[in-house]
Amino acid sequence: MARRADDLRIVVVGSIIFDLVMKAERLPREGESLLATNLKFFPGGKGANQAVAVARQGIQTTLIGAVGQDMMGDFLVGALESSGVKTSQVKRDASRTTGCALVTLYPNGNNSILVDPGANNTLRPADVESVRDLVEAADALMAVLEIPLETVQAALALAHRAGKLTVLDAGPPRHCPPEVLKLADIVSPNETELEALSGDKISGRVSAREAAEKLLELGAKAVVLKLGSDGAMLVTGKGTRNARHFPAHKVRAIDPTAAGDAFTAVLTTKLVLGSSLEESIRYANAAGALTVTRLGAQPSLPTRDEVEELAAAGRKTP
Repeated sequence: MARRADDLRIVVVGSIIFDLVMKAERLPREGESLLATNLKFFPGGKGANQAVAVARQGIQTTLIGAVGQDMMGDFLVGALESSGVKTSQVKRDASRTTGCALVTLYPNGNNSILVDPGANNTLRPADVESVRDLVEAADALMAVLEIPLETVQAALALAHRAGKLTVLDAGPPRHCPPEVLKLADIVSPNETELEALSGDKISGRVSAREAAEKLLELGAKAVVLKLGSDGAMLVTGKGTRNARHFPAHKVRAIDPTAAGDAFTAVLTTKLVLGSSLEESIRYANAAGALTVTRLGAQPSLPTRDEVEELAAAGRKTP
């Protein structure tokens, strides 16, 4: 049954990062200084990006996270609040600087990212457990792997016990124990993240499906793979009959930063609104496509109207 967006609540447990973005022709070699151009500053972090993306779909969103007591923290909290995200559970830690990322964009539309998590590493299970009522009142909880794993596990466990939809965006790439995967209704990695989770090398849809099946064997209930320009794949069991591919929208990529975050956020919002998993993936593909056409993380995240327009256009395409 369809539900009203303004009646719903989603809690995001994750990272908050200050992004420094610049353009370069290539990665520098070791010991080399390489000139870059067009330095810009953006609010980012996988948790913060997803919280903003959810809020732009019209759903009440609370972020549980941590920043330092510095100017970058002030900037990031202000950006969250201006996007409609509730920040009462973003703690300010004087012992650490705010997390920062150096994002380098290349002419082919790809990027590379170097991250210092900073205050994000101070987010503890107690920070989640102290707001049990908030999680239990929500319709879904989203978590990312850019914070301590014990905090991810505590958050998913709390929401799981309360019968809430649990979604794990499996980024950035890192090993994740089965105990965590079992707590997520949906695990959503990209190809690099899937390699880290499964231990397999990914080279095309077949190997991606087989690696996703390994996650199901470890306890994941459903895996939604983000395949970039190749779209997405849903894997719910072993064999091709239990896998379905969803083509990507054809767009001109400018900056892929936060595209995966937009995908996971819209996937979750559509599910809590009552859409099927398949329909939710189609909308998530539209959100990811829109995001890559713009520069920066949070500034590039689309609104609900924008996502619906592109998703509708995609359904009309033969």
